[in-house]
Amino acid sequence: MNLRIPGPTPLPPEVLESMCREVIGHRGSAFEQLLAGVTTQLQHFFQTESQVLVLTSSGTGGLEAAVVNAMSPGDKVLAVTCGEFGERFAAIARAFGGDVEQLEFAWGRALDAEQVGKALERRPDTRLLLTTHNETSTGVLNDLGAVADLLGSMGEGRPLWLVDAISSLGAVDLPMDGWRCDMVVSASQKAWMAPPGLSLVGVSQRAWEHAERAACPRFYWDLVAARDYARRRQTPYTPAVSTLFALNASLLRMREEGLAAIVARHKLLAQRLRKGVRQLGLGLLASNADASPTVTAVRLPEGMPASEVKRRLSAEHGIAVASGKGALKDRVLRIAHMGYCGSADIDAVLTALEKVLSP
Repeated sequence: MNLRIPGPTPLPPEVLESMCREVIGHRGSAFEQLLAGVTTQLQHFFQTESQVLVLTSSGTGGLEAAVVNAMSPGDKVLAVTCGEFGERFAAIARAFGGDVEQLEFAWGRALDAEQVGKALERRPDTRLLLTTHNETSTGVLNDLGAVADLLGSMGEGRPLWLVDAISSLGAVDLPMDGWRCDMVVSASQKAWMAPPGLSLVGVSQRAWEHAERAACPRFYWDLVAARDYARRRQTPYTPAVSTLFALNASLLRMREEGLAAIVARHKLLAQRLRKGVRQLGLGLLASNADASPTVTAVRLPEGMPASEVKRRLSAEHGIAVASGKGALKDRVLRIAHMGYCGSADIDAVLTALEKVLSP
């Protein structure tokens, strides 16, 4: 199966092979060496000197961990959304008692940093800012560099900045320290080319100061406890050991390719798919300026439901893609090109799509 959904993504051969090892105890020296190596590699790709924690969870678990360790009930939160996953981030903050204002942008459009600045001016006591770097429900990449510039101009009075980078990190440039992000969350099953099961959370020193006094209830998601165990190269609770083997193997592969080359490859794959889709006479949800390097949302003609195109791609060509979310559910196809993906995979999708669209 040519797995072209926005996660989980295909696994390279060496990653698959790494999971065939016998598991090891998570309180022994072998595990400590494994976790230390993975953490060091993650810091390289997060572009941070801060702690990167490895949690056994989905990406949503990482987002919840970020919120409950940064927020107290009643804190004012600005959640910037342009799709379903931004809305999920906002919903998590509401679930734990945050006073959430949602700044919504149209699905298929990226955020506007100037409007984010105006929203923060209206509520100068905002404690948390939530943004999604890459919105997979619409195939949009938000310009967080512009948000970083905005927050930098606010000085120490700026809100704590939490970033959902679940489907961007590992494929897209995101300099955590350079942009002064406070918490950055990603997940193993996306561009990291590993199986589902691990959430990756980068935490700045400023965020640790908030975590020490945040009043949201937490136990499993207590990042202070996770940090204290990480200093001993351990985790508080039983980790997904085999997934850590896999992530370690994928990180070694990624270091060999190099971050700049990875970023360039994903841009080229996105451009190749978008060009091919246009040649088939189809539209695209996001503009070139807003387009994601990891997921493309393709508009389908009226009377051609995405569910049927998706079914035929799978049944007739062995290609798995995703349909849209929310109001776009049967109107767009979402095709991923993240992680273990090359030109041949994109060409196979385009060839199959042309056959499915033919009368």
